[in-house]
Amino acid sequence: MPEYTSESLLVVSAHAGDFVWRAGGAIALATARGERATVVCVSFGERGESAKAWREGKRLDEIKALRRDEAEQAATVLGAQIRFLDAGDYPLLESPELVDQLVHVYRETMPTVVLTHTLVDPYNGDHPAAARMAIQARILAQAVGYDAPGDPLGAPPVFSFEPHQSEMSEFRPDVLLDITEVFESKQKAMRCLGAQPHMWAYYEDLATRRGVQLKRNAGPNLGVQHDTKAEAFVRHYPHVTDRLS
Repeated sequence: MPEYTSESLLVVSAHAGDFVWRAGGAIALATARGERATVVCVSFGERGESAKAWREGKRLDEIKALRRDEAEQAATVLGAQIRFLDAGDYPLLESPELVDQLVHVYRETMPTVVLTHTLVDPYNGDHPAAARMAIQARILAQAVGYDAPGDPLGAPPVFSFEPHQSEMSEFRPDVLLDITEVFESKQKAMRCLGAQPHMWAYYEDLATRRGVQLKRNAGPNLGVQHDTKAEAFVRHYPHVTDRLS
């Protein structure tokens, strides 16, 4: 078993590919630092995000197996552990049972950082559904009296990663994460997702655009390299600090 630091990253992903496109860099950075990273795929994205496989005539069970295999390969590249709730997609229906499963994951992994979807996405209702359950589970996992194994959770920060249609999803990033040093790992992980090859170039280009914005906000004298890549996030809870710097 690998040696981990005390830091623990939890990523709640609606479908089997979302965590790679939107947070693959963040995951790779965390694991490169020796942190534990756990990805929970609430569904496989078998109905709504596997058009190529459906057009090839594959059955539902074959598509689920395909998406599972792709996600496992991508997680391995990023150094993350992965688990699947197989809750179905299009639609992904919120339920107390799914929230409870996520509470158990929180109590087990004790994350110090949580990543999930935005609470608004007019193009894909599965994404906000996963985000709402992830945030509700975080709240419940903090409750001393909640009936789940393990100690009550602290207050890990929660970040929404960037949706596919940023402007339409009211996404205004307030965190830009430099992923330059692990971008090749993210690219390799993206190419594990053969069911959605049309996404590869889009998220490579997005990383470049966010990298330009990162450099602009970092200032001209901080030594940020020219070909910078970045991922964008929105923070849900206040940043607690004793120093504004």
